[in-house]
Amino acid sequence: MTAITATPRLARLRSLALAGLATTGAAAASLTLMPTAAHAAEAPRSAHSVAAPSRDSRTDSGAVGGANNLDGWIKKSLAIMKQQGIPGSYEGLHRNIMRESGGNPNAQNNWDVNAQKGIPSKGLLQVIDPTFNAYHVAGTAHSVTDPVANITAAANYAAHRYGSIDNVNSAY
Repeated sequence: MTAITATPRLARLRSLALAGLATTGAAAASLTLMPTAAHAAEAPRSAHSVAAPSRDSRTDSGAVGGANNLDGWIKKSLAIMKQQGIPGSYEGLHRNIMRESGGNPNAQNNWDVNAQKGIPSKGLLQVIDPTFNAYHVAGTAHSVTDPVANITAAANYAAHRYGSIDNVNSAY
């Protein structure tokens, strides 16, 4: 190897090593900040059989989206999102819901920095009240724990901040 080829090769290796360290550091930080299932409210293991909170009749089956379970809530939210021009897919919503709440519409985070400030994250996609109020979508219940309202508001927020809920792969 000559001195001419050694310099660019060393520079490239140095930049790759720095990029690897930065990526590893970012991944470690996101894992540190991301709550585990143990930190979230008790979450049922079978997400598709979760029942809706009984306090809001807007999530009843027979509405757009069908069943009164996680699958139905996601489908109903997707229909509203499509009407409102909010991007997102079933897979992106489901992945984020399972990470954030395990499919429990009553999940509440009582330990993170938001909870310490008195505004705990709530619902399927762990939304705080100020974010829910800012990104609430008309036509859904005005309740942060209503499954369809929670999903739709969180997807609206993610669209404004990240382009789509599909682009969210860690706590947001």
